[in-house]
Amino acid sequence: MATSKLGLVLTAREIQSLVAKDLERVESEFRLESVGSVEAVGQIAQYLQSNGGKRLRPILLLVSTRLFSEPSLEAIRLAAVVELIHTATLVHDDIIDEAKTRRGKPSANTIWGNQTSVLAGDWLYMQAFQIALRLRNFDVLDLLITLTQQMVDGELLQLERIGRLDVSEADCLELMDRKTASLFAVCTRLGAIAGGAGEEEQALLGDFGWNLGMAFQMIDDVLDFTSREAVLGKPVGNDLREGKVTLPMSYALERASAAERARIAQVLKEGCYDSVPFEDVKAMVERHGGAERARERANEFTAKARRLLMGLPGTPARAALLAATELIADRDR
Repeated sequence: MATSKLGLVLTAREIQSLVAKDLERVESEFRLESVGSVEAVGQIAQYLQSNGGKRLRPILLLVSTRLFSEPSLEAIRLAAVVELIHTATLVHDDIIDEAKTRRGKPSANTIWGNQTSVLAGDWLYMQAFQIALRLRNFDVLDLLITLTQQMVDGELLQLERIGRLDVSEADCLELMDRKTASLFAVCTRLGAIAGGAGEEEQALLGDFGWNLGMAFQMIDDVLDFTSREAVLGKPVGNDLREGKVTLPMSYALERASAAERARIAQVLKEGCYDSVPFEDVKAMVERHGGAERARERANEFTAKARRLLMGLPGTPARAALLAATELIADRDR
């Protein structure tokens, strides 16, 4: 449950209920638009669609729209677009990371193989742009093209840093910006566009989404150390196993001894916790306040996100977005 600074109390289910009927239309649009001429594309898309997920990005878009008007068909289609893009990124990320599971079930690349999966991910990206093109809105296309470039840049930057111990806070924030926050910002800005908001309001909602996305990724990185596999739907400690030094670890390494740094370097080199148990790594992160500092940093971003909303009318949609900042900061999965 989340309590806003205005005393409003909303649960995640109540936020979702605000756009429940709209989400049903988005799900239908997603199913319709993910049917390709090659059966494997539709199978992968439908598999991922039915494999859980909170639909956070379409919800953010739809609630942002409701700040200004009832969601139109354009809003529904844009919500399907961002979910298609998000799905495509999941497919590609799992291939790059050689992931075996996604939300507690076998990943698409495990079932269909890398070659089929990467092409299916490409198809989903192109289908998202195909839908957006039908709207004949160059502002929307510009946002989506820039977003895709940022996300690819982020993936390439991450690959360059795999296995490196010298990853700074600035490096971590740059990746969060490109891989996560940019998509959140586009979701909320597109919602404002679909709702008929002015340029100033569109920029405000984009800034809100960006801050929310930064906080979301920070908490995600914390949970990789502090949660459990049954809750996360994927192995804990996965980032470090894959060679990624994320924000909590970066903070911990700033205060770590030479011996501790050497042990983390060993995990990065071996790609497993055989020589250095994960519990030892987790204890080191806790000992040096890595997770705590990352949560505090996330709270700074959610506080900024809440401040951005305070100039907007006190509608149920604003209450939902305010509550979303609390839920993201306090989430455990």
